[in-house]
Amino acid sequence: MRFKILLLFLLTSIFCFSQLRDRDIHKTEIVKTKDGFQLLRNGNPYYIKGGGGDSHLSLLKSIGGNSIRTWGTENAQEILDEAFSNGISVCLGLWVGHERHGFDYNDEYAITAQLESFKNEILRYKDHPALLMWAVGNEVDLFYTNFRVWNAVEDIAKMIKELDPNHPTMTVTAGIDPAEVFMIKTYCPSIDILGINTYGGIKSLSQAVRMYGWEKPYMVTEWGPYGHWESPTTKWGVAVEATSKEKADFRNTAYNSIVKDVDLCLGSYAFLWGYKQEQTPTWYGIFTSDGNATQSIDVLNKHWGNSDRNKAPIIHSFLLNDKDKEESVKIKRGKHCVFTYEVADPDNDSLTYDCVLMPESTDKKSGGDFEKTPELISFKIIEHIENKLVIKAPQRSGAYRFFIYIRDGYQNVATANIPFYVR
Repeated sequence: MRFKILLLFLLTSIFCFSQLRDRDIHKTEIVKTKDGFQLLRNGNPYYIKGGGGDSHLSLLKSIGGNSIRTWGTENAQEILDEAFSNGISVCLGLWVGHERHGFDYNDEYAITAQLESFKNEILRYKDHPALLMWAVGNEVDLFYTNFRVWNAVEDIAKMIKELDPNHPTMTVTAGIDPAEVFMIKTYCPSIDILGINTYGGIKSLSQAVRMYGWEKPYMVTEWGPYGHWESPTTKWGVAVEATSKEKADFRNTAYNSIVKDVDLCLGSYAFLWGYKQEQTPTWYGIFTSDGNATQSIDVLNKHWGNSDRNKAPIIHSFLLNDKDKEESVKIKRGKHCVFTYEVADPDNDSLTYDCVLMPESTDKKSGGDFEKTPELISFKIIEHIENKLVIKAPQRSGAYRFFIYIRDGYQNVATANIPFYVR
């Protein structure tokens, strides 16, 4: 009997030890190479193939992704645990206060309180095996005037190095310019990596990094379709959104640009690995609100793992009264709106179609701040035959958008919208 008890104790101890071993700290380090830098995780090369967001983690893993990025520590324990169970690492963000949101970098009490709050977060999560690195702030440079924010970033990064020597530090900027590079190099020596959020400028990023004098490694911490601020606009001043196909095509070009820089770039986080309302409900999300994936996921799949997942439908055109979305279509109240579209499915799946009419958003913000989704407007379908849909224009003058969602039954979707103005 004693022998059985002893054997059970030994087996239990071995099991517990193996569980602890599996959850050991995963050390991340940056090593200098002959031509640049390389990221190592537990001593092995680790190129980041990541998504900016914390949802759909098993899907991310299935297409070859290996990391996610957060902007703050809300629900961090849950996110880290789920990432670990999926074999995914986490770039954990520390949300540093923004001057444009009212944070005063002349207020020493506020700065000290922020530093102390981060100290508790760092101590809480520094030993989690899913942790890859710390991102100290996101776009604190957006519309800022007080350069003392960089002193605060340095104090946070320096504290991280004292409390957690196993994970590097990064700060993330909105694009890149020589002044910011100078400020970070001069005032933030404890920052190991420069994270850069960029969209339309992705093709020239590697040249800009070198031209502006950044000598440490960098990552592309947000990238995706053209931003709304760099897209064409209608005559009444609203941004014109690309279709899901156009976004996928640009993502493919963007990723080819990212991976070319094998010397300084440590990887990237595609934005947005999830869904949000920003300008429109479909502009940045790789997924729609119901969790369906757009064609952009097929681009990531091709570059990361090329699994045999079912591919998203492809929308080749979407017109209103035979005019393209960039032609500033205006329609009289109550007149017919004739939408035509051309769609194909790579897997020859049967497709279903949903349409949504919204007023143009009046709650547009900057820097990804929360926006309210416009209320849907009911409309009557006059005719819906193959590749053609006819409705009546609203009776109230103003700016509107008409969205089409084309689903394949395998949680994939094609999306497009046309802005139009009712006179």
